[in-house]
Amino acid sequence: MAVICALGSSVLLMTGCTNADTTRSSVAEAAQTTPPTSTASATDTASATNTASATDTASATGTASPSPSETLTDDQSERKALVPKAKVTWDKAADTAVKEVPEGKLVDLELKPTSAEATASTGSPSPSMPNPAPSQGAPEWEAKVAAPDGTVHRIDVDAVSGKVFRSQVEDQDADDKQQLADRLKKATQTPEQAVKVATDKTKGTVTGVELDENDSQQLLWSVDVVSTDNWNKTTVDVDATNGKILREDVDRD
Repeated sequence: MAVICALGSSVLLMTGCTNADTTRSSVAEAAQTTPPTSTASATDTASATNTASATDTASATGTASPSPSETLTDDQSERKALVPKAKVTWDKAADTAVKEVPEGKLVDLELKPTSAEATASTGSPSPSMPNPAPSQGAPEWEAKVAAPDGTVHRIDVDAVSGKVFRSQVEDQDADDKQQLADRLKKATQTPEQAVKVATDKTKGTVTGVELDENDSQQLLWSVDVVSTDNWNKTTVDVDATNGKILREDVDRD
């Protein structure tokens, strides 16, 4: 009986120890597998908040772009202010100017702001149309028309009304007159033909036409065309004897 009791006590003791170890093991496992919910949530929230803030800041600063007026150069701004105000096209101005000189031919034409000199009416009014000069800064066509002997007449045409407000003879020596007379004889292409070639190549508003020679002594019509999309000026040089394009240059200043 003593042996039996001793064995029974040993079994009970071992069972109790085993249960206690099992309980402690379960608690330890539970502690290891249960995630720290509150800490993770706080970290995730902080991370999400910081990411959102960074995204909002980047969005606010990254999408801002300069206005178109801030990107224009001084020359582009001047073209933008001047070209839309001109109601008279280059060909109408040229036709008006040429009529002021008997048997005259156009050799130069440029759209420009009216200068203080022109406003002061330096020179003589047009014999046929004595009109007041436009206000300073208003658009005008400054034309140069050559007589058959090469004498150049400067004719200023109001680019809004189309009326001549000044005419004067340029200061030239005999050699200059002869050189220009020779150029006019060689120029088989008219200004109108040269402008058509230039505008077929580059779309825009014609703001200048000039009979000139390049470094290779090629006689040409230099045609300026302004794009109203970006206010760049493209100069197209057209051979004055055969109508072929010799050069194309874009002025983005």
